Amino acid sequence: MSVRPNARPAGHKPPFWRDRAKRALVFQLLLTAAVAVFLLYIVGNVQDNLSARGITTGFGFLNNTAGFGIVQSLIDYSSQATYGRTFLVGLLNTLLVGGLGVLAATLIGFIVGIARLSPNWLLARMATAYIETFRNIPLLLQIFFWYFAVLRALPSARDSMAFGEVIFLNVRGLYLPEPLFESGFGLIPAAFIVAIGASIALCVWNKRRQEATGKRIPAGWISLVLILGLPLLITVATGVPITWDVPELRGFNFRGGFTVIPEFLALWMALSIYTAAFIAEIVRSGIQAISHGQTEAAQALSLPRNLVLRLVVIPQALRVIIPPLTSQYLNLIKNSSLATAIGYPDLVSVFAGTTLNQTGQAIEVIAMTMAVYLTISLLVSMFMNWFNARVALVER
Repeated sequence: MSVRPNARPAGHKPPFWRDRAKRALVFQLLLTAAVAVFLLYIVGNVQDNLSARGITTGFGFLNNTAGFGIVQSLIDYSSQATYGRTFLVGLLNTLLVGGLGVLAATLIGFIVGIARLSPNWLLARMATAYIETFRNIPLLLQIFFWYFAVLRALPSARDSMAFGEVIFLNVRGLYLPEPLFESGFGLIPAAFIVAIGASIALCVWNKRRQEATGKRIPAGWISLVLILGLPLLITVATGVPITWDVPELRGFNFRGGFTVIPEFLALWMALSIYTAAFIAEIVRSGIQAISHGQTEAAQALSLPRNLVLRLVVIPQALRVIIPPLTSQYLNLIKNSSLATAIGYPDLVSVFAGTTLNQTGQAIEVIAMTMAVYLTISLLVSMFMNWFNARVALVER
């Protein structure tokens, strides 16, 4: 029996430098050490430069008086408030425009996406024109268009556009009646929460009943009546504990009610319309990804077109729609930072802008701002991943 001259005896271990696993471990350790040394150098260099310029570090500045006003605030705020309060105001304004933008963009996107697949030639072409127009114009230009070309061109307060003598629109914003809550109002939101819980329980029971017996009830309509009817019933029973502060023109401006500033309107409309164009394409592709056999089988059962879309096509299309839809939500929230271009008081404008300029605490302010956007994005991604797992096809 011949033995190859280069054959290794059993149990022989290769040299260290020829073991791929060990070499990979060494390279990873070296890379980690190099990154750590680089970061230590950066931190030390920053500290030396700050000390040389007499700049203090830390978050103590958040307790100092801001000294400037903010045109829109969802919480009590004045120029005597602290920079920490300024941070909260900017954060809430960012969440407001981001949340409302996500809702509006989703609604518009689904409508336009479905309309693009409509057999109606005119409706489909209008949806296509909408998508190709708004997704190909830079978002910043759209914000400028809505703000300068549309809202800043509105009439003055004295020549306001009136809607029923209770809603007024002019160059200074949209004036709406403000609800004033009286004793007993707390029962109304409680009834609304109870109605939502009962509706969810009804829909779950209806689904299980349909799976077991094949029979179903119009749970959607019943839930809608329950959600709207129960709070309305409680409102009437408690003597309508709500009064309205209607805005009135006094001098050169309106008094009373509450005002939606034009900066918010411009930013919200631009974000919603721009993002909706991308969502519409996602919805269209998701619907077209569903096999035509599914639609034909549903039509063979004589189901109306709206039920085929709502009960057969959309539930399956969601498995394709949700992952790219998550990216659009994240883009919308991050794009809201363009608010600084028109002066909307979001987090970037009032905190990473005015606060940074006044305090000089660039590292702390930018770090907090980045951490906020990172946290919001991670929370949105976590929720959308959970929802995607809920609608995903379960293998048996």
